Amino acid sequence: MNNNGYLIHMESVSKDFRRGSETIHALREANLSVHPGEFIAVVGHSGSGKTTLMNIIGCLDRPTSGYVRIADHKIKDLPEKELTQIRKTTIGFVFQQFFLIPTLTVLQNVMLPGLFARQNVEKRARELLGLVGLKNRLSHLPDQLSGGEMQRVAIARSLINNPSILLADEPTGNLDSHNAGNIISMFEQFNRTGLTIVMVTHNPDIATRCSKIVHIEDGCLTA
Repeated sequence: MNNNGYLIHMESVSKDFRRGSETIHALREANLSVHPGEFIAVVGHSGSGKTTLMNIIGCLDRPTSGYVRIADHKIKDLPEKELTQIRKTTIGFVFQQFFLIPTLTVLQNVMLPGLFARQNVEKRARELLGLVGLKNRLSHLPDQLSGGEMQRVAIARSLINNPSILLADEPTGNLDSHNAGNIISMFEQFNRTGLTIVMVTHNPDIATRCSKIVHIEDGCLTA
């Protein structure tokens, strides 16, 4: 943890992309500080820079300029091997698309990210699937599940390595209102145990259930 007590800390972060002769300013001097245990909603229109922000927090991309610290790691100059290790041990990812492997069972999908990191990964996977209400679906394949159930599998999978940060990019985007509400209730449950969550959402009702809302527009962040 850095001296300010932040789990995520970004100062004056910009990210530029080249598209032909054009420069795309995906993030512009963005500042964001997240304490352990916060539940942050990031709200913005399509193309506002939300995905770029999440990719930088998730160590999937590096800023063009500025300072980014995730837990005890200043990420800008780290080698790719160390960034991969941070992704494995510190950060869990949940996306709008479930990204389950169709030929693997529910249990196998959840176990997969932890197979190289934990000897008791099956025990942990079973525990997580119980927590998300799927202990009776362990041997099912993804196409035998509803959308809400598939997202619950994806959430369990994201937590298999006990991350301190969960990044959720439109996790309810493919779900009806009932299942969306269930997923957010699940996030609230895990947040109460101390998990830090940063979630992108277009849904204002879901955003209001978070402890803090951050708006992004044209790459600029405002609280």
